[in-house]
Amino acid sequence: MSGTRIVEVRAGILKKNDELARGLRQRFEAAGVHVINVVSSPGTGKTALLERTMRELIAGASRVAALVGDLETDNDARRLARSGAEVRQINTHGRCHLEAEMIGDFLDGWDLSQLDYLFIENVGNLVCPSSYDLGEATRVVLLSVTEGEDKPLKYPTIFNSADVAIITKMDLAEACDFDAAAAQASIEAVRPGMRIIPLSSKTGVGMHAWLEVLASGRRTPTPAPAPAPAPA
Repeated sequence: MSGTRIVEVRAGILKKNDELARGLRQRFEAAGVHVINVVSSPGTGKTALLERTMRELIAGASRVAALVGDLETDNDARRLARSGAEVRQINTHGRCHLEAEMIGDFLDGWDLSQLDYLFIENVGNLVCPSSYDLGEATRVVLLSVTEGEDKPLKYPTIFNSADVAIITKMDLAEACDFDAAAAQASIEAVRPGMRIIPLSSKTGVGMHAWLEVLASGRRTPTPAPAPAPAPA
């Protein structure tokens, strides 16, 4: 297959995904559910963050659900289900990202109007997920203190396409000799002005700021159009 053909096929795949994502976004907005796509490399702490986040939201009477993407196993979905929320596992069987079509397939049977928040835990990868819109309102990228301060410079596309950056595992920052100022400078170099939240899912540092971000993104349902008047 020629290089030109590869580009054409990829462009077609992304075009189809974007069309499906637009439909999902309209559906989410009509239901008034805030959809958050959480992206990071493996081991950054996505599941730990979502587990604590969902517990705190549910304790505050929010209605929450999650879709969890992994190549195999339902380990993370079972962890998140302990929060009391409904959680569905999406196994990609080798694909390194979630796609809008997968999201649509796994929404069957859910009344989205009965949810305040829907979290999508993407497959652990900083490359492919950057190209795939899932219809989310907010894209969150995680960087852990164990990964190094220059990760945003190495993977600029995902940081540039995100709305919020969370620096996770701050309770380990001193042990890892982590330079928070350097990490924030790397993020700023890629996406100036993006909201950056240093956070520890273990100690709770930064959770209040993160929950405020979630609350600020909540939407009211889009009113259904009024029925046309009956002919006289």
